[in-house]
Amino acid sequence: MSTTRETILAALHARLQLIAALTLRDEVLPERIPAAGLIILRDGQPGEPEVTLSPLRYHYQHRAEIEVVVQAGTGRTSTFDDLIASIGAALEADRTLSGLCDWVEPEAPASVDLPIEGAAALKAAIITIVLHYTTTGPLA
Repeated sequence: MSTTRETILAALHARLQLIAALTLRDEVLPERIPAAGLIILRDGQPGEPEVTLSPLRYHYQHRAEIEVVVQAGTGRTSTFDDLIASIGAALEADRTLSGLCDWVEPEAPASVDLPIEGAAALKAAIITIVLHYTTTGPLA
């Protein structure tokens, strides 16, 4: 039996796997970045919930992170932008992850260029994804 948190994160990972880029969950950065790019979902933190009584419910704004990495000698910026747009489209297509979540809200990416000695530079970003959901307990 999975917790609500795990069920939602697994559904988010499945949604991201619909994108052409390699999509991993809580993995280390591989040595080679695929031409279509790389997405790594990090579970993040659920934070402090708001609690309502009668019935007892815990309302979370869980902050997961998506690491996006592209490596290309030419066209790196457009490949990166296309990948970010694909993530946005995948999330907008189902903002509730088939009803598992109240709402999925991505924040704007914070991107950076990372030079690699002897190889094409990386363009990377972290996108925070706020997952709004309710549980019956902090361990449920």
